[in-house]
Amino acid sequence: MAYASINPYTGETLKTFPDAADAEVERAIESAHAAFLSWKDVPFASRAKIIQSAANILRKESDAYARLLTLEMGKLFSEAKAEVELSAAIFEYYAVHAEKLLAPEKLPVADPAEGEAILVHDPLGVLLAIEPWNFPYYQIARILAPQLSAGNTMLLKHASNVPQSAAAFESLMRNAGLPEGAFKNLYATRSQIELILNDPRVHGVALTGSEGAGAVVAAQAGKALKKSTMELGGADAFVVLADADLEKTTKWAVFGRHWNGGQVCVSSKRMIIVDEVYDNFLDRYKAGVAGLRAGDPFDERTTLAPLSSQGAADEVKDKIREAVGHGATATEVGPSVPNQGAFVQPTILTDFTEDNPARYWEFFGPVSMLFRAKDEDDAVRIANDSPYGLGGSVFTSDPKHGAEVARKISTGMVFVNHPTMVKADLPFGGVRRSGYGRELIGLGIKEFVNHKLIDVVDIDAPF
Repeated sequence: MAYASINPYTGETLKTFPDAADAEVERAIESAHAAFLSWKDVPFASRAKIIQSAANILRKESDAYARLLTLEMGKLFSEAKAEVELSAAIFEYYAVHAEKLLAPEKLPVADPAEGEAILVHDPLGVLLAIEPWNFPYYQIARILAPQLSAGNTMLLKHASNVPQSAAAFESLMRNAGLPEGAFKNLYATRSQIELILNDPRVHGVALTGSEGAGAVVAAQAGKALKKSTMELGGADAFVVLADADLEKTTKWAVFGRHWNGGQVCVSSKRMIIVDEVYDNFLDRYKAGVAGLRAGDPFDERTTLAPLSSQGAADEVKDKIREAVGHGATATEVGPSVPNQGAFVQPTILTDFTEDNPARYWEFFGPVSMLFRAKDEDDAVRIANDSPYGLGGSVFTSDPKHGAEVARKISTGMVFVNHPTMVKADLPFGGVRRSGYGRELIGLGIKEFVNHKLIDVVDIDAPF
């Protein structure tokens, strides 16, 4: 596995990094374990100062951190700055709330006279985080901030095409005052992941990535009897009901599908529109997509970023051809994208038959799948006809009814009148092939703690 920064817009190789040696991995585990033995006893207030310091540094040096994201994976500079701010907000959230979220819980007991039962939340130890390239900082922050706050320490195996972003985050935490060994970036190989998980000093793994990677790592973790959380793929439904405000809904649809170059697990990949407004929506949507401008992601006029690599762009183009081969109609929209850069022409796929396997695929790029639903019930049926269950959205002029429809959609998250979004104070996670476990808020911080019962019983109480 070659770790290399390659600018997706220019094709220039910026920097390469050698794979970690087994001895380096062993030293990192040893250092992380040693750090845990002291970090777990550091008071919440002291941990919070370090976590808040990381947020402050990110905000103070926002442009420098954002520039690295755009150089390594090609996202718009404005979106890169938004990711830096989101990461800072996550750190700040736990600096403020971690102690309360992990406060001991007094349990109701049948006879209080017999004693008192409490539940405490102790850290487990060293954890492994395996993260993807589409949000290089945010993906780290949403697991690192809660787990450091809980008293765990962490090793990071990041995607091979964002090595400088990974190193920058390690430097960030060091500059924030985190003790040596408490967070270590490793340019680890796939075989070393199993080596790490088999080490008795490592107590769990959090992975965000593809179904294939998740299946392999979950199996390795299961064999080693280690706790795991998996945030995998998604093909979010964007349901448009007959009473939706089409002008505003269409604008959200264009944004929801194309932000971050369409490389978002919770982007609006499947648009499901009830029949009576389908044609109107389609016309408006085509016009909106046609208005996107592909180009240099550092240029503030650019609204469509290149994909993360030429290989990623080629894969999306191949999947479009396969979908058409199975009977779908592909319509390219807007002016031709530049020849320079890993661009994919924005494409709308329609006319999916029930037996077209592409209707169940995740297109990680500027490709929209549109489905015509007979009515609201049919829209819900199509929304749930997916192996994924990450996020989704419902658009309607009646928010109360929209919430009722949202309850019928089988995913981990559903938004009414907004595409699925990510915020520091909202939980994140899905069901079925989108994975298991939750990240952020109180759910995320409790994924890798020991929920330990302490029951103080009167010595004269009956057995």
